[in-house]
Amino acid sequence: MAEKNDYVNRELSWIEFNYRVLSEARDKSTPLFDRLKFLSITASNLDEFYMVRVASLKDMVHAKYAKKDIAGLTAKEQLDKISEKTHQLVDLQYSTYNRSLVPALKQNGLRIVMEHEDLTEDEAAFADEYFHKNVYPVLTPMAFDSSRPFPLIRNKTLNIAALLKKKNEKEAELEFAMVQVPSVIPRIVELPEEKDENGETQRVVILLEEIIERNMQSLFLNYDIVASHPFRIMRNADFSLDEEEAVDLLEEIQKQLKKRQWGEAIRLEIESNVDKQLLKILKKELSISSEDIFQISGPLDLTFLMKMYGLDGFDHLKTPKYTPQPVPELMNEDNIFTNIRKGDILLHHPYQSFDPVVNFVRSAARDPEVLAIKQTLYRVSGNSPIIAALAEAADNGKQVSVLVELKARFDEENNINWAKMLEKAGCHVIYGLVGLKTHSKITLVVRMEEDGIRRYVHLGTGNYNDSTAKLYTDCGILTCDPQIGEDATAVFNMLSGYSEPRAWNKLSVAPLWLRHRFLRMINRETEHARAGREAHIMAKMNSLCDKEIISALYDASCAGVKIELIVRGICCLKAGVPGLSENISVRSIVGNFLEHSRIFYFFNDASPEVYMGSADWMPRNLDRRVEILFPVEDENLKEKVIHILKLELEDNVKAHLLQPDGSYEKVDKRGKVLVNSQDQFCEEAIEMAKACQESKDPAVTRIFQPIESSNE
Repeated sequence: MAEKNDYVNRELSWIEFNYRVLSEARDKSTPLFDRLKFLSITASNLDEFYMVRVASLKDMVHAKYAKKDIAGLTAKEQLDKISEKTHQLVDLQYSTYNRSLVPALKQNGLRIVMEHEDLTEDEAAFADEYFHKNVYPVLTPMAFDSSRPFPLIRNKTLNIAALLKKKNEKEAELEFAMVQVPSVIPRIVELPEEKDENGETQRVVILLEEIIERNMQSLFLNYDIVASHPFRIMRNADFSLDEEEAVDLLEEIQKQLKKRQWGEAIRLEIESNVDKQLLKILKKELSISSEDIFQISGPLDLTFLMKMYGLDGFDHLKTPKYTPQPVPELMNEDNIFTNIRKGDILLHHPYQSFDPVVNFVRSAARDPEVLAIKQTLYRVSGNSPIIAALAEAADNGKQVSVLVELKARFDEENNINWAKMLEKAGCHVIYGLVGLKTHSKITLVVRMEEDGIRRYVHLGTGNYNDSTAKLYTDCGILTCDPQIGEDATAVFNMLSGYSEPRAWNKLSVAPLWLRHRFLRMINRETEHARAGREAHIMAKMNSLCDKEIISALYDASCAGVKIELIVRGICCLKAGVPGLSENISVRSIVGNFLEHSRIFYFFNDASPEVYMGSADWMPRNLDRRVEILFPVEDENLKEKVIHILKLELEDNVKAHLLQPDGSYEKVDKRGKVLVNSQDQFCEEAIEMAKACQESKDPAVTRIFQPIESSNE
């Protein structure tokens, strides 16, 4: 029986994950501009972590919620540990930026002016002119005194606070004022190029807040500026909905979104040399505690580094852009429905293009034989071709039903806009189920053919988002298997009405019985091991924190089941602990693409079963979301999916291994052939598309031969 000490706290495990992302920013073998990107990602990750997870824990403390987590910690104990760990993380972020990245950028032709006092005479003149022409007209200085309340400070905005003293009044009291750094003006301002000490041309940039701070006097003409410092606050963005009481879910979410900007302040970032009196005012007016104040040595909000990454002229310092390859099975003149009828088609993004998924919906919209299209949407891109295709389908007289999940965190507003647009186009729009998020990724196309109705289905591990499909690793299947088609119809009937089928053919759906399905398959391997037979589980997911699943994995390990897990982010399981989990290994891959696919393999006494789906092994996925697990049954496709797992388990370049003490270490690759799984998948996709193009033989497209690992 596993004890509380056998589990890792979810939030501390997440911080460990952000350290792994940070390690990519610190790795000198990573291209320089990619290191900027990784550092930016750690900052945006931390923002979301505070707005949601830390905010939720603070709500628990306020509500005097005493229940302990999986690792036996109260909400208050978790907050204390999080504060300590995140302060250490932020210190490491800024030492990486100041000591490593800024000097390296300067050596490579890009100088960042850290403080406006460092500007040359010519640069200062340029910056001042830029301020008066472009910035000054946009700014709104705000004072705080007995007649004016403390300004409302929006979530995540960058501001400059100042202490002012009236001119020519020796006994004048210090007054507080502030100005918001406008987000409508680019934060990175490029100054005229200069020559470095070697006579080489060097580009120069400065941050907008430095230009504003340099010119603060222009905003407060009758005052002397005693001190001024940029600051930024994070607010509680975790809203809760009483869906049972909400008359209109759409309206209720719109109301809650407005509140998000003004939630409780839970984190304050400010310059490390801040004036004590100014900090005291902010602390009092924002009602923020000392442990939630981060005094920072460097520019606040490092997410600007993603814009820095996008600067033109530095492609030689970035990983070359990869172009997703065509899917061999679709590289012919036949339409997509004809190709699906030839056999199930596996899609592996971003190594293979997301275009077939868009084309599937677009073709269905335009095909006169198609009667209906049904789809779930969780997150879509800003200018989604899939949304356009669904609207076109409705315009063409098809029956179009779309479940738009309004509760997809931080995409609520985007999804509300799409939902309204689809309704105007004539689509039947469903706003999710009460109490559940619909996280499954499924599209059903119903087509009238010569031999009757045929159902075509796309099932995936990732969102219907053509933008993130270039950045996230995901898998999907296109199929016209009649049993899966029947199940897909049942899923949509369940989502749009109250019709739950008596039996399912091949799909497993949460929250109905996906948890029990996983537990049965894990326990089956345990029984095989106890009977002396070979037993093996390989599973890949984003997060693992479900206590019941972890407990079953511990039992399986003790029985002798070999368990190989690939978990990108949170992992509450302890690996390699004698007598508990010595047969379990856990690895996390942090590379150029975000690992996002969920794949599950069970040896099943030499009759392997392979599944893919939308669910992680987390309570929310198994109990509070609509998720779908689907089997990979075609033997050739099964082999391809097993190859994905095996290659990631061989990765010794971007993989971090979980140690028994809970830390992660990069794989020791000394004397080994280097295996970067993401690079190799790119090579394989290129080789497969090329072989298909050269062969012109459709049979070749269904043969799979992985290429050998190569030295880098």
